[in-house]
Amino acid sequence: MTANTLEGMTRIKTSRRGRVLTLTLTNPGKLNAVDAAMHRELAEVFTLANDDAHSDVIVLTGEGEAFCAGGDIAWMQATSGPGGGGPSAMEGKRIVFSLLDLEKPIIARVKGPAIGLGATISLFCDVIFAGESARFADPHVRVGVVAGDGGAVIWPQLIGFARAKEYLMTGDPILGPDAARIGLVNHCLPDDALDAAVDAFADKLARGATQAIKYSKVSVNIALKQLAHTIMDTSIAYEMLTFQTQDHREAVEAFLAKRKPNFTGR
Repeated sequence: MTANTLEGMTRIKTSRRGRVLTLTLTNPGKLNAVDAAMHRELAEVFTLANDDAHSDVIVLTGEGEAFCAGGDIAWMQATSGPGGGGPSAMEGKRIVFSLLDLEKPIIARVKGPAIGLGATISLFCDVIFAGESARFADPHVRVGVVAGDGGAVIWPQLIGFARAKEYLMTGDPILGPDAARIGLVNHCLPDDALDAAVDAFADKLARGATQAIKYSKVSVNIALKQLAHTIMDTSIAYEMLTFQTQDHREAVEAFLAKRKPNFTGR
């Protein structure tokens, strides 16, 4: 079932300030982790924002002290059991491709963890502002699955292949100041300066020649879209395959039992 309108969503809140539309990920008590409802809404929201007649600039953020903690483990457990196949591959592709198809400039405001899919959608934004508390990681491998939802596309474009492979093969986190230093994000600021900086930049774009800004962004995104279409069918297929492995089931069970997983490569 789809929300059909921005205001009809339950996991993504909307607010407006002039021609700036803010989309806020919300999953109370779970650091805005992605569950089935949020995954479904993420596959719709960027198309709805693109068609929204009352905005020229989009801000994407998370509620409270987190951006998004990645996939909800309870949801992973439900979708990876017998008869499951992991999260919808079609929704996963729609999230990335609709974000790349969004013509309006989109700014990520990141405080606290941006993990897994949370990291992916923040890094696909046009300009990324991180607080000093921000922590970026794509730890798919730590739960026994492939980094298939877009990380294999965007991390190498931002920090180069060698660094990207290190972070994607280990799932190690990178803190906001280090992310800015190596070019993973545009800016890192003290948390209490984040809102003012994002608002000022959003207002700068909203006051600009919005059509020229929009189509400059569209032109730059052509190469990223081509790359995503080249990579994502394969990376998501591998991710769906590894959702059915013993290693993934072991990772979920270990997390729920609060112990280290014992991976066997099967």
